[in-house]
Amino acid sequence: MLDQNTFDLRRYIQGNGQSMGVWIALIVMIAFGAMRYDNFTGAYNISSFLNYNSMFIVIALGMCFVIMTGGIDLSVGSVVAFASVCVAYLSPYGIQVALPGGILAGMAIGGLNAFFVIAMRIPPFIATLATMLGAKGGALVISGRQTISVDWGSNFTKFGMGSVGGILPWSIIVVALLAVALWIVLEKTSIGRTVEAIGGGEDATKMMGLPVNRAKAFVYILSGGCAGLAGVILASGFGAGQPLEGVGWELSAIASVVVGGTLLTGGLGSVPATVAGALLLGLVFNILNFENGRGVISFSAYWQMVIRGLFLFVVILLQSRVSRVGAKQGA
Repeated sequence: MLDQNTFDLRRYIQGNGQSMGVWIALIVMIAFGAMRYDNFTGAYNISSFLNYNSMFIVIALGMCFVIMTGGIDLSVGSVVAFASVCVAYLSPYGIQVALPGGILAGMAIGGLNAFFVIAMRIPPFIATLATMLGAKGGALVISGRQTISVDWGSNFTKFGMGSVGGILPWSIIVVALLAVALWIVLEKTSIGRTVEAIGGGEDATKMMGLPVNRAKAFVYILSGGCAGLAGVILASGFGAGQPLEGVGWELSAIASVVVGGTLLTGGLGSVPATVAGALLLGLVFNILNFENGRGVISFSAYWQMVIRGLFLFVVILLQSRVSRVGAKQGA
């Protein structure tokens, strides 16, 4: 029979094997694109790639914390759409009002998720499925089923369209700062250790006297706030609140987290590897777009989704093999 130390060692090796795999895959893909395509490393492609994928990075960061507790948040895509509509209405007051407004809108729905999961003891899958439908309906109701144009006269669009030096968008800078802050929270604070402990065993965590409910509330509110921030980026970058956007984004977030090595069963995860996972999945689409531009082959958006799904399957299969080899070595 395996003792607890051996079990923890195997979980550690498994998670770190997957984290290492996503960084290797990301480096290989960047090198491939740089060698094959002329403008792949140009300022325009880098800026547009980072700006667009900043939305997926930020929702993946929130999802990472939820999954580490053994939960799930299916509402993030709808929350992005809901928040984008809210901030479009707030855009005349500038980014200084719209940015916190969008984040607070997302946190409010995250708070509902926390209430359903903690106080009402509803399984996270069902609770967040309900708020997913509610947020999507709310976005359609307050927008009248129309895109809501932002105020172009304020400074709101500079957040989603502006950049530093023509390369680094303001949105990716904010998301990078958020990722660093969340890495510190996870690795250096008691709440981060509690989040990991819950995924390893919630009952045992309660017996240890750790604040389980507080940590679970934190992760769902965080996930909602991250989705709210993504909604701000969406409205600011595209010039409109879009109630029909965000469909399937929760699956992209989950995929990024899994590719980054976070265990779906909870208890182990990595903020940097989650960022790498989101970038890797975005890079697949970027490379396919460049390949279409060469005129040799042509993939529609639908085929691109199929190819990205197959790519995700191959990456996870390879990472699982690395994990099994690492676990055998740690036995």
